[in-house]
Amino acid sequence: MLRKYLPSVIAHTKGAEIIVADNGSTDESLEVLKNEFPSVRTIVLDKNYGFAEGYNRAISLLTSHSETVSLPEYVVLLNSDVEVTEGWLIPLLDYMEHHPEVAAVQPKIRSWVRRDYFEHAGAAGGYINALGYPYCRGRVLWKVEQDHGQYDDTVEVDWTSGACMCVRTRVYKDCGGLDASFFAHMEEIDLCWRMRNKGWKLACVPQSVVYHLGGGSLNYESPRKTYLNHRNNLLMIYKNKKHPRGVLFVRFFLDYAAAFFYLLQGRWGAFKAVFQARRDYHKMR
Repeated sequence: MLRKYLPSVIAHTKGAEIIVADNGSTDESLEVLKNEFPSVRTIVLDKNYGFAEGYNRAISLLTSHSETVSLPEYVVLLNSDVEVTEGWLIPLLDYMEHHPEVAAVQPKIRSWVRRDYFEHAGAAGGYINALGYPYCRGRVLWKVEQDHGQYDDTVEVDWTSGACMCVRTRVYKDCGGLDASFFAHMEEIDLCWRMRNKGWKLACVPQSVVYHLGGGSLNYESPRKTYLNHRNNLLMIYKNKKHPRGVLFVRFFLDYAAAFFYLLQGRWGAFKAVFQARRDYHKMR
């Protein structure tokens, strides 16, 4: 991942410091960074804290080398399986500079594999329907659209993708950062919901384009991914929706319907994951 995608970040990122946070890797990532990318600063964490707490700790350590350095105004959360394009950062920062009411933005996210299609995790901006299910312009459930320029307008959205999110650092910290109990999946949607509940706005700026491989941590068929998505979605609704009881009542039936749909597909692991997700949601809430 580092060898494949980090060179594009180095080549096309102007006016920003590039930092790789090593989340307790057990391969040769740190050696690769030291020997092949010596200009890139690293933050080394002592273990794998997950996507959420890994970012929280990395951002809290940004200025740990000096008490006199203030936090950067903006930080970009960028997955290690993202290829950026020339000038990708400029439209994001320009929009943030001219819209002080906006807490975070994302670019247009295309698939690295099918480059003229949107990518599942973010596409052209995220929304949440009345039942708490997230979807995107360019992707609903498993259906991903080809990009014909139909979503090239900058719009306000409900959530911005953690695959590539430019966020005001102070807002990130003031809102508590990503929820570490989520570990991974939907933690950025939860954070965005909290930011919106505090009056902040969010936007997709499609003049910036990146390509995301997706599934780099957990592939889409993984029972672990199914578990995290179902559990964290329920936690997110419980935490952020003003009157969640009615939605959670309906979701009880829809979640078990989804479980039996997985079973009909022969995905026994996903079937069990839904039951485990609901059990753990009740323990955690």
